[in-house]
Amino acid sequence: MNAATIVLLAALAFALWTGLRARRGVTMDLAQWSVGGRGFSALLVFVLMAGELYTTFTFLGASGYAYGHGGAALYILVYTCLAFVMSYWLLPPIWRFAKRHGAMTQPEVFARLYDSPALGLLVAVVALLALVPYLVVQMKGLGLIVELTSYGALSPAAAVWIGASVMTVYVMLSGIHGSALTAVVKDVLVLLVCVFLGLYLPYHHHGGLGPMFERIEAARPGFLALPAEGRNPVWFLSTVALSTLGMYLWPHAFSAVFTAKSERSFRKNAVVMPLYALVMLFSMFAGFAAVLEVPGLSGGQIDLALLKLSLKTFDPWFVGVIGAAGMLTALVPGSIMLISASTLLARNLYRPLFPRSDDARLAAVSRLAAPLLTVIAVLLTLGGGASIVALLLMGFGIVTQLAPALLAALVAPRLASRHGAIAGVLVGVGFVAFTVVTGATTRTLLPAAPAWVHDLNIGIVGLALNLAVMLGVSRLVPARGAPSPRAPLRRPASR
Repeated sequence: MNAATIVLLAALAFALWTGLRARRGVTMDLAQWSVGGRGFSALLVFVLMAGELYTTFTFLGASGYAYGHGGAALYILVYTCLAFVMSYWLLPPIWRFAKRHGAMTQPEVFARLYDSPALGLLVAVVALLALVPYLVVQMKGLGLIVELTSYGALSPAAAVWIGASVMTVYVMLSGIHGSALTAVVKDVLVLLVCVFLGLYLPYHHHGGLGPMFERIEAARPGFLALPAEGRNPVWFLSTVALSTLGMYLWPHAFSAVFTAKSERSFRKNAVVMPLYALVMLFSMFAGFAAVLEVPGLSGGQIDLALLKLSLKTFDPWFVGVIGAAGMLTALVPGSIMLISASTLLARNLYRPLFPRSDDARLAAVSRLAAPLLTVIAVLLTLGGGASIVALLLMGFGIVTQLAPALLAALVAPRLASRHGAIAGVLVGVGFVAFTVVTGATTRTLLPAAPAWVHDLNIGIVGLALNLAVMLGVSRLVPARGAPSPRAPLRRPASR
């Protein structure tokens, strides 16, 4: 067994110990298991929000996309910063509404906003459809990281099964408390490793950031700019818009909102989080550093750029440290997703079928759902080949279809009826699902459209159809007798 593998296994054991330790002194009912009893401080909420943001997408996806697509990768920085700014206004009213109505999942918020259990059920299905590819992203990244940084001592399949088992154990026993505590360890390690790699690799291999970009431009002219076709400015702007709207609509990000003790947590975090997003910039620097040093990677293999260059540069023990950081970027966000999906299954799919189920029964169902969802994600991971960013963009295309209904309810409640919201979500998600299954694009669907239409992110096209249908159906079938959802935007009188 080499030094890198020892470091990886030690980190895995420490993550398990940390996750299990988090349950000490906590009566693990459903509220504590899924949303921490709504008592997390601003710091823990920050850690959870960062925990779901800094995933294998940050560690491998951002660097791999920079390696494979050059300047187009900067969309990641732009949309995260815009989403953090948006969170200042978006998250507090969601938190107030969820607390007032005792909501623990995203579908419950939508169902209450529109007084429509049918919409809640539809959102539950959409949330699960979006979460599966995101969970697969974590498992896929875990397998890549452990296989390479263990120098092949652990196969991708073995790494995925072992990591998934550890994650599932502490999720079942400690819930969101385990995720929050392990997220603290992960964030510190990832921050240190990404900043170091983003600075050291360009200087070690190219003599600095400036010389690195000069060498890349000389060898591959135009690589660092947006191309005229494909990932051009139209694609860039539409992808930024889609990802900004969708970032907090992921079920696990939405559920993390419910854990806060106070709405002030979100405003504090919104000030700091854009600076924290710079971690991804350092990850991209590492990807750019690999362009000339590790040539020839394509397709899903671009996700290996950072790790391939690290193997070429560092001693095995430090490769193990890099692998440990990357492994935690899969386990911690994966655990948050697992908790969100399991709670959603219990409260929004199981309880309607068995309405007499009490909280104890729902808590048991949630915990039993965790290993089932893990097995599904692992099997899909071992059979897939898409790149990490491609998987994530597919998930964004689905989950962002919830944005028109949510924003209408919070900002202009008379704009959309429950029937309009349901119709819009069905059309938007159906369109995106159709393009994923058939491989259709705007170019094949609308061959006579202007060239800029062909460059739009397909999710934005689905969003436009969604909005048009929602508004049209709402005019034909207006809301009647539903409670006004504008209430969550109003602060309590004491404030």
